[in-house]
Amino acid sequence: MYLKPAGKLDTQKPATANSFSEYISDPAKPVPYEEDIHFNRTRKYMSNDQRFAARRPDVLVFQTDTLSEDMTLAGNVIADIKASISTTDADFVVKIIDVFPEYLGYNEVDIYAEHDPVNPYPMGGYEMLVRAEIFRGRYRKSYENPEAFTPGKVEEVKFSLPDIAHTFKKGHRIMVQIQSSWFPLADRNPQQFVDIYHCDEKDFIKSDIKIWHDAQYASRLILPVLK
Repeated sequence: MYLKPAGKLDTQKPATANSFSEYISDPAKPVPYEEDIHFNRTRKYMSNDQRFAARRPDVLVFQTDTLSEDMTLAGNVIADIKASISTTDADFVVKIIDVFPEYLGYNEVDIYAEHDPVNPYPMGGYEMLVRAEIFRGRYRKSYENPEAFTPGKVEEVKFSLPDIAHTFKKGHRIMVQIQSSWFPLADRNPQQFVDIYHCDEKDFIKSDIKIWHDAQYASRLILPVLK
């Protein structure tokens, strides 16, 4: 599935030229891994509603139209991103999300009734995290020989997400979110090609991240669709 202008996601390769979406990644204000604040990490982040992230200006959102039939994914997922950045390093987080239909709920009851035997679970628009992975851009060509980005140059950042086994039901949508921090699950990247473990606060700088989606530089997700 290809990333497209205006936040679209579909199976057709883009035909436009010089098309990209961009955001400013600021290490001083990293994207959190979940909305709530906890003393210790919980397992809930793995299924938490991702609408909190979609509202941020430093998170890109792409999604399909409403699915006309079930789609089952089973196997390896590959993110093949074409990106240019204004600095010499950056992280890339790709999240695959199941978007539930609007006005969907379970155990629905009249909340104004005198007795409410069960709590309703409103699920309309719920953005369920299915899979996600972070990749440090300096390792895009080799883990043994990290390499700095050339500012402004479009480069391929290709990596695997954990295996998936999930059915996106008819009436749902598939969403992809892209960001450059996932704090504190992953340490912050200073977004410069420096020794992260021995740098200081002044080394952490903002980066203008461009994710390309045109005929020449087509960012995509390779999905294992089970027939």
